Parts: sequence; structure tokens; C-alpha cells
Amino acid sequence: MSVENGLTVLSNLTSMEDLTVEELMALIKRASDFKNGKATFTAQRQIFTSNLFFENSTRTHNSFHIAERKMGLDVLEFNAHESSMSKGETLYDTVLTLCALGVEVCVIRSSEEHYYEKLVNSPNISCAIVNGGDGSGQHPSQSLLDLMTIYEEFGHFDGLKIAISGDLTHSRVARSNMVMLKKLGSELYFTGPAEWYNAEFDKYGKYVTLDSILPELDVHMLLRVQHERHRKDENFSKEIYHNTYGLTEERAKRLKSTAIIMHPAPVNRDVEIADSLVESRQSRIVTQMANGVYSRMAILEAVLSNRNF
Repeated sequence: MSVENGLTVLSNLTSMEDLTVEELMALIKRASDFKNGKATFTAQRQIFTSNLFFENSTRTHNSFHIAERKMGLDVLEFNAHESSMSKGETLYDTVLTLCALGVEVCVIRSSEEHYYEKLVNSPNISCAIVNGGDGSGQHPSQSLLDLMTIYEEFGHFDGLKIAISGDLTHSRVARSNMVMLKKLGSELYFTGPAEWYNAEFDKYGKYVTLDSILPELDVHMLLRVQHERHRKDENFSKEIYHNTYGLTEERAKRLKSTAIIMHPAPVNRDVEIADSLVESRQSRIVTQMANGVYSRMAILEAVLSNRNF
């Protein structure tokens, strides 16, 4: 991995921990150039990509698809239920097959953490691997679009007070963002139920109550309560969670006028955040979604820059 002529060059992108600050900033600036019409990608030959999603997704899956189409790439449609994986074929053998057929980039989401390790360490997997999310592990493309959104707003990261709130233990978004925000000099806080916090977060920030930190925040980054991972918790109450840990209308009044509200979506309205705040003046949730396309264009260009296009 490196930065050449202002462009990040990657073999794969599986974790934000793999990126240097220089590589990250080059990706953010390239994504902004795509967004503002200052950059284009023109392939000199036919390039096939494939998006292999084994967990449901609206934003990540579709924004990768749109990014690929904007870049003139050919997208090989993949449906796990219609593939040989339904016959017992492994993910490794599926990717090995797609690479042999000529696919050059595989974007993959899997419930299995670190699924990508066997793929990127295999001498026989020739295509680039982009992690679209691995269980409760990492979500690098979501992190990039989040950081792009923050940078658009403030023009820097150093010294910004940022709270990541909610379902921390199960959140790949929290893990990806805390790694890079710490590198970039932001001051991090974690809030939410104590049972959804563990010691792995201690080296990145402080665990506090939301009410104690709200007036100081520059960014309030909310996390989705992952109901699918809490099915056994019969005592969970959406109303109690919202009133105790969520961004209610009353809490939002305590934010600085310059503070922004973020959420990776999908949003559980009136759980993590009051319905009225999702599209409010301080919300950047829709901006995050739009930035996802351009961030993913920058990622795709970076992994293709390691190839002859």
C-alpha cells in the first residue's frame, strides 16, 4: 500500500487498521473530487467486479453497485441462494472461481469475522478483496464515508470531540471509526448500555454517560441497535432505550449549534434517535448515504490502481 501522485494504491481493503493517515486522507480527498466533479475514472479495458453479500444490505450493496457503474465497470451479479454455495461450496472456492473467470474485484459482506484472511493470504486468489463488513469486525467503506462527512463539515479531525453511542459491542462501524479517529487526533467518548461496552474500547476513548458530554460534542455518532443480534433479550424496550440512551428531542437541544448528528443507517426511528431529528438541520445522515457512493469509488480506484487498467 502506498500513495502515488496523490492517489492511494491498495492491494485489498479489509480493515481500517491497514491504512496510514496519509493513505486515508488521500482517499477522502479523492472521494471529494469525485463528488465535486473534479475527478473521473476511465478504464482502458473491460474490468469485471462482483458484490458478494451474505447479509442483507441496502446502502452498502447498492452504493458499491452505483459506484461501479459510474466508473464504467462491469458488475457480475451474484446471488448466494442461486450459486453453488447453496450446494455447499465454500466462500474461498466461490471467490477462487470468480477470480478464475476474470473478476478483478470482489466486494464481500459476511457474518463471519475475519473471513478475508484466507482469501488475501492465498497465492491463488488473484482478485482484490474489499471488505463490505465482517460480522462485528470491521466496515472500512462505511468508516471512510463517515470520515469524509466529518472532514467536509470541519476540515480537520484533530481535537474534535466525538461520541460514538449505542450498540458498541456488536458494531463494526464503531470499531472501524475508533481506530482511525484516534489516529487522526480526535477525542473519543463512548456512551450506551454498560453491557454493550467492553475493555477493548478503553485505549481509544472514555466511557461516559451521554448527558454528561452532550454540550461539548462536535459530532454525535449514533449506532443502530442490532435487534437481530438481541433476539434472546425479551426484556429490551425500545421506549426505555430511547429515553435512557437515545438522542431525544430534549437532548438534541443541548447540542452545540455547530454539532452534527450521524448514523450509519438503517435507522430505528424513536429508538437510537427521535424520528424528527433524522432529517433535521444538524443531521448528516442523508449526506453520509450520498457520500457512500463517492467513498466507494475512491476505494475501487485504489485497488484497481494496483492493476493495469
